[in-house]
Amino acid sequence: MLPGKIAFLLILATFLSVIGALIVANRYRAAMQRLMKNGRNSPSTAAAAPPAARLPAAAELPPAPLSLADNRRARRQMIAGFVILTLLLALTRTLQMQIMANGPITWKTVLTLGTAYAWPIVPVIAVIDRWRRRRLVATLLLWFVVAVALLTWRVNENVSFAQVLFWMSLDIGLPLVVVTALCLGGATRAVGPWLAPVFIVLCWASQAGVDLLSELVDRGSPVIYWLVGWLPATGAIALFALAPWLIAWWPARALGRWLAAAYARRQISELFYLFTAVWVIALTGPALGAIADLGWGALIDFLPLLWIPLGARAMQAVTGQRSAGRPPTLLVLRVFRQDANVQDLFDRVIDRWRATGNTVLIAGTDLADRTIDPDDIFTFIDGRLGERFIRSPADVPRRLAEFELRPDVEGRYRVNECYCHDTTWQDALAELVRASDVVLMDLRNFVAQNAGCLHELRVLATTPGLARVVVLINEKTRLPDAQAAIAEATAAAPAGRFVWLEQQGERPPGTEQVLGPLLVTT
Repeated sequence: MLPGKIAFLLILATFLSVIGALIVANRYRAAMQRLMKNGRNSPSTAAAAPPAARLPAAAELPPAPLSLADNRRARRQMIAGFVILTLLLALTRTLQMQIMANGPITWKTVLTLGTAYAWPIVPVIAVIDRWRRRRLVATLLLWFVVAVALLTWRVNENVSFAQVLFWMSLDIGLPLVVVTALCLGGATRAVGPWLAPVFIVLCWASQAGVDLLSELVDRGSPVIYWLVGWLPATGAIALFALAPWLIAWWPARALGRWLAAAYARRQISELFYLFTAVWVIALTGPALGAIADLGWGALIDFLPLLWIPLGARAMQAVTGQRSAGRPPTLLVLRVFRQDANVQDLFDRVIDRWRATGNTVLIAGTDLADRTIDPDDIFTFIDGRLGERFIRSPADVPRRLAEFELRPDVEGRYRVNECYCHDTTWQDALAELVRASDVVLMDLRNFVAQNAGCLHELRVLATTPGLARVVVLINEKTRLPDAQAAIAEATAAAPAGRFVWLEQQGERPPGTEQVLGPLLVTT
């Protein structure tokens, strides 16, 4: 019964992680909205610690020269690294399976099974390129169909299609369902994988409680007779299933905090965490099938995971060979309450930019699903999200000094945010502009009543050191008001600083059409 229990716990933990991710993301956005408006009369925390160093201004430390070709190359290298690592894990798993089955090892079998088992690369590429839900589901389903067809046709002519379908459904069907559920939506993709270990611990505790109840029933314990005297059977089962959470919550939360701390210290990156989690899920299926014969020896099915730390080191070495110098910093500004526009912009442009440079912005609810990280998640769960907010101008240097401006092992740079009250965002803006090389400003649907955007335009016009400000506009943008704000701030902004990209109809500007001028930083 053990494989069935583990499979059930995995499915239950996945379901709870998805539900928990939606709840956490929704309450996180609500908490951010409330804190952004309640900054007045909040004391500063700056006096409790020595002053923090300021980030160098763009004019003080020029960035390394980069081009659109450099960005394309960095993205290709990152994806190629994960593809090669996937093939190594898939081929290792195939060879291991053939050796344990004492079957003949042929190139035909190894390549066919290796292709079938290489499906974990799909959700990783989906995260890198921000695929839509439909595309992710369709690709995983197509991969499963092709894998079944290949195995039916190539591996053994004596094996029927129904047998192969049944085998593959058990071997990779469950992992595919679990991974698809965790990576399906914006909130579940960003939050769900980090909550999954927490819910696995809690579900294990529930199973232990139910097993204890079963043992007491089998022994005819007096506790059971006393319990059924004041609780129905379903109530007793619920009690034994949920009461252990009161104990298990503490190690589960400690595990979540450890993950958040490891991420903050750059010991874990988002992509490598997801990559590892997907492969752990993928290898769980065959491990469950081997428990009946091997017992604890079934853990050998997880042996291919040893390639992951080696692959991380190799990808880090490739990243270190890039051109020396400071990576450029992009500041993202936008009209708030235009969620669909800015989310699409983030998915297509900003995530591509992260392959070669840093991104900074003022946090908002519109991008919460894209920028939330494990440190944010468990800080929020602990009720300490308010500590992230800048309460006075004295807090700004400290927050900027905490920015992580080095790439993760796969070469992708993180998004750094300033959490601001409505009384402090202008102070944060001034420092962010000073430390940035280029700015991407989304002014689609801008009107004169967007006073915050007018202030941002004035700051962008007068701050020295900015190489380029790319402004997205459409037919609804009040362009005369925007240009008047720039003219009010200075007689003439530096030549070539502002680049206006107009959206034609409902179709937004192309990814590289926006990236091109942003990557001209010298």
